[in-house]
Amino acid sequence: MNPLTEDFRSKPNSGPAYASGDAAGSAPQSPIDGGDIVASDEPAVAVNDGMTSGGASAFGQPAQGATTPPALPIASRSAVLGAGPPPMSGPQRPGVDDEEFFTLLKRKWSEFLVDMRDPNQRFTLITIAIFTAALIYSYFPGLFNAYIAWANPQYAHGWIVPLFSAALLFWWRQPVAPVRLSARYVGLLLLAASLGLRLFAASYRIVTIDMYTFVPAICGVFILVGGWSMFRWAWAPLMFLIFMYPLPDEATRYLLGPLQTTATMVSTFALQTLGLEAYREGNQIVLGEMHLGVVDACSGLRMLTIFVALSVGLVMVGRRSWWENAIILASAIPIALAVNSIRITVTGVLYQVSDSEFAERVFHDWAGLVMMPMAMAMLYAEQYILANVFLPEIEGPAVLGRSATPVAESSGRKAKAAAPGVLGLGPLSGAKSGGPAASKPKGVVGPVIGFPPRKG
Repeated sequence: MNPLTEDFRSKPNSGPAYASGDAAGSAPQSPIDGGDIVASDEPAVAVNDGMTSGGASAFGQPAQGATTPPALPIASRSAVLGAGPPPMSGPQRPGVDDEEFFTLLKRKWSEFLVDMRDPNQRFTLITIAIFTAALIYSYFPGLFNAYIAWANPQYAHGWIVPLFSAALLFWWRQPVAPVRLSARYVGLLLLAASLGLRLFAASYRIVTIDMYTFVPAICGVFILVGGWSMFRWAWAPLMFLIFMYPLPDEATRYLLGPLQTTATMVSTFALQTLGLEAYREGNQIVLGEMHLGVVDACSGLRMLTIFVALSVGLVMVGRRSWWENAIILASAIPIALAVNSIRITVTGVLYQVSDSEFAERVFHDWAGLVMMPMAMAMLYAEQYILANVFLPEIEGPAVLGRSATPVAESSGRKAKAAAPGVLGLGPLSGAKSGGPAASKPKGVVGPVIGFPPRKG
């Protein structure tokens, strides 16, 4: 029986050389993730054949006679530096868990400077900037009306929306790929349709539609100049710009009535549940001799507009699966209505247990400061439940202890263990004692951590 051997291996460098090896067809991956102790009954060998065949040893050093791969072109720089993939489509976007925010920000800026040195990249970005400036100049009256609407507390979040969209466009930016002719046609058609709809709305003096056409117009510019590859990662920040505009007057009138009725009914039921004699008369709550009116300002429309925009922003920057994002978006309206009903209920209780002056101060001053943190706490609790109740399902052999190779986060709540580390006594089931299968069973790519098989 061979004595136990221990092999302390470090994670190979994941630099441009390995990225080039991937592009060439080999998939060099380290079987061990930084500093794991591997124990087996035979000498340590390189498990991944792609490492040796690609010209590198098992320890991440170039093998004898291997040539250094060529440097990466600018177009494949994002694959090495880790630029974010398209938002809300494809694989999940990498977060900032492993690196500091300012380090990533500096790297993104360096990527931007590198792209600006390429004539094709520079021409595309400058062209988009010129078209965007022309659209802003053309839509300046509508944008100024939106700026005036931001003075309304219901739309006080409007000034954050363009800043948030610009930040996401910079953070998710990727090198521009060649533009197909179909993208040119679609972008030009979308831009022309937006401008035509704007002229139609202006002829009938429909100010809201005139303002809203800015969003499809700028989307048409990105498709026309940058193509489908650019629109794939830029569409979500561009569409988010719709939240900087106020709601149409007709929509506001249609929403106020149902929201007032819902808030009145829920608050009345809550007060009755607490043991107070309350009943509803229209949009008023009768508490003894006091009438608590749920007016337009108490309908919760302000909370609804702000919280829906916030929920969409959290979904855009989050790292969750599609069904979790759908649940978060669907729960935005119930959470906003629930918080507003809690505010009215607490006010009714205070009218019964304290003086009216204190209740008015709580309702108009203090409750407004508490509503948004309360809604955020509910949203955080919902995300915590989704993250801890629905756990990812691991396919593969049972693993005891830390895996030798990290398992990627599941995007659909079902992940596969690519190379788990197995800890156990003796050979695994189906492997012959003392043979190579005892240390590397079939189906397990990574190293096996265990004791040698016993003789006899």
